[in-house]
Amino acid sequence: MEKSELLYEGKGKKMWSVKGNDELLIAEFKDDLTAFNAEKKGNEEGKGALNNQISTAIFKLLKENGIETALVESISPTEQLVKKCSIIPLEVVVRNIATGSLSKRLGIKEATVLPFTLVEFYYKDDALGDPLINDEHAILLDIVQSEQDLATLRHLGRQINSVLQPFFASKGLKLVDFKVEFGIDKDGNILLADEISPDSCRFWDVDTGEKMDKDRFRQDLGSVKVAYEEVLRRILS
Repeated sequence: MEKSELLYEGKGKKMWSVKGNDELLIAEFKDDLTAFNAEKKGNEEGKGALNNQISTAIFKLLKENGIETALVESISPTEQLVKKCSIIPLEVVVRNIATGSLSKRLGIKEATVLPFTLVEFYYKDDALGDPLINDEHAILLDIVQSEQDLATLRHLGRQINSVLQPFFASKGLKLVDFKVEFGIDKDGNILLADEISPDSCRFWDVDTGEKMDKDRFRQDLGSVKVAYEEVLRRILS
C-alpha cells in the first residue's frame, strides 16, 4: 500500500489516502504529545510506534469479542491500514473511576469507584474546546439523527469497557477511563475508529496506583515513554 495525499493531520495522527484504493486509508501515528486542548505540547521519540502497537493489539482483542473496527492491519512500526469511514464528531468518554475533569466538575473525590459505568459525550470541535454536551445538544447540532443513535454509541462504549476492564485487570492495570471515536462506513455500519492507547485511556497500576498514561505528560511526572513501554509489555505478555 502506497501513501498518496495527506488528508488530515490531528494531534496524534496523520491520515493519508491510499494510491489506487478509495476504500482504505493509512493512519500514521505521531510522536507528538498534547494536552489541555493542545495548549501544552511536547514530543516523545518512539511514542507513535508504541501507540500503534498498543492500539493494534487492543483493536484485535475487541474484534475477537464482536466489536467491529476500522482496523485492517498494522503495516509498519508507526502505520495502520484502516477502512475509510465518516467520523462521528463525538468523543465517547467511558468512566469507571472518578478523576480529571469529572472530579473537578462535580466534586467527586479523586479515585472514587463509580457505582456504574458512566458514558459522556464531548463535541469534537477544537475551537470550542471539545465541550461536554447532552443528548439534545447532539441532535440540535445535527451530530446524530436520533436518541437511538446516541443509545447505540453508549451501548458500544459500555460493551468495549466490558471487554477491556477485565482484560487490563488481568495485566495489573486499572482501566480508569477512556475515550473512543466511531465512524460510519460506506454501507452505513458503525465502526470503532481512531485508537485506544495510553494517549486516550487512563491506566493505574493495580498495586501502586502509579499512572501509566498521558497523565504523566499532563502532570509533568516524566517517564512517559517508559510507562507506555510497560503498558505494551503487559498487554503482550
